[in-house]
Amino acid sequence: MLTKIEPNSTEPVARRVFRDLRQAIVTMQFSPGQPLSEQEVATQLGVSRQPVREAFIKLGEAGLVTIRPQRGTFVVKISTKQVLDARFVREAVELAVVRKASQGLPSDIIRELRRNLAEQRQAAEEQRHDGFLELDEAFHRLIALGVEGEYAWRVVEETKAQMDRVRYLSLPHATPLNRLIGQHEAVLECIEARKPDAAEAAMRTHLREILTSLPELAQRFPDLFESDTAVPMHSARIA
Repeated sequence: MLTKIEPNSTEPVARRVFRDLRQAIVTMQFSPGQPLSEQEVATQLGVSRQPVREAFIKLGEAGLVTIRPQRGTFVVKISTKQVLDARFVREAVELAVVRKASQGLPSDIIRELRRNLAEQRQAAEEQRHDGFLELDEAFHRLIALGVEGEYAWRVVEETKAQMDRVRYLSLPHATPLNRLIGQHEAVLECIEARKPDAAEAAMRTHLREILTSLPELAQRFPDLFESDTAVPMHSARIA
């Protein structure tokens, strides 16, 4: 169930609608294959149909929905190929970011990253998967913004929608939270030690975690994945 948008928000309505719908799709509140109604979404969010229509178009561009004329809008199933493509792009961008970060991050960013890690541990203890995902996202974003990599992070955000659905599925089913926290800690320690090669290696290990969980999840939840995009374990590992 979507939450009504506050009328006094300074964020443009269409952007807020897009963000809320994207989160609902990523966290499986809207299941792959499910139809979406402009009117129902507008009613739940307390907005007109126009910003919902604009959000549907952006979600289509992000690869999360398909708009079929005369038939409606549907949440797409997870495409393994798109997940692997997005991971490839994300790795290329974030390795460059973490190498630059290893040349020196502002002390306030380092403090924020340490605080973020502490909150990750708490979320893991309380098994708050949604909260952990938000903190995970914030950790990577902080590193990018710390090196003035706003555009780089925007590129990552625009390509990783399919990855985010797999990451959400993987948390309770395939990837222990403590493993991810340990990988984040390794990245930060290498940044603080100003070891760019080690930082790259730590980030690469972290971003390739999805290659281990993806085949297992595709087998466990076949109804959520495109039937023609399943990737064998050995193929995923070398992607």
